[in-house]
Amino acid sequence: MDKELKAENTKPILISRPVEPLKIQTDKLNAWFGNNHVLKDVSLRIKENHVTAIIGPSGCGKSTLIRCMNRMHELVPQAKVSGAVLLDDANVYAKGVDPVSVRRKIGMVFQKPNPFPTMSVYDNVAAGLKLNGERDHARLDRAVKRSLDLAFLWEEVKHELDKSGSSLSGGQQQRLCIARALAVEPEVLLMDEPCSALDPIATAKIEELITNLKDQYTVVIVTHNMQQAARVSDYTAFLYLGQLIEYGETTNLFENPTEELTERYLTGKFG
Repeated sequence: MDKELKAENTKPILISRPVEPLKIQTDKLNAWFGNNHVLKDVSLRIKENHVTAIIGPSGCGKSTLIRCMNRMHELVPQAKVSGAVLLDDANVYAKGVDPVSVRRKIGMVFQKPNPFPTMSVYDNVAAGLKLNGERDHARLDRAVKRSLDLAFLWEEVKHELDKSGSSLSGGQQQRLCIARALAVEPEVLLMDEPCSALDPIATAKIEELITNLKDQYTVVIVTHNMQQAARVSDYTAFLYLGQLIEYGETTNLFENPTEELTERYLTGKFG
């Protein structure tokens, strides 16, 4: 039959996975506090629109690593950096690059919720936009609602926008800080142990929020909670004594680590 296909005439069809673009790359990144060498030749490739978790024992350089990504490390007296951090292939440490512009593109949420205590919920979210010169009330209103929606907070505070941000619960305050970071429309959101001060219910909301945010943002989260890293991240990096020991897809790293040190840390033999 003319529709019959003979095996010897068929060729294998090669299906290739699309190459996922990189959003942030660190290249031989080193960081110091005075004479204390806290990051040592860290080269990391973070993919766009994914969640990357950074894990490791206390003092291994996790927070320093993400603070180097948006040039907050240099705000510490006697801090120093060498190597490169690339955002869309552009070195954020290149001569002439404004650190403030870097921090607009790479936002950050800290471990402890830090809403501006004298400001309302609305003004907390709008603060960055106003600082950048936005004065149009309609645009500010839209940005505040959008950011609070993204932070899963709008329905809880939409009738209390004039209320002090510091009067919210701890979990709400952290989501308010996330909304504040999102209002200026960054490309990347760094989160430094955002759930460590929260109860399990508030933590679950933040984790759901992180999963949703990767549709629009690249998210990097530092966490001491390995179960949390396994739940929310697509990729995981394991740091130890300032060095990148292992990096890969979260499922593979947790279920089949290639480095003995990683396996020992994941099984609780140290840390």
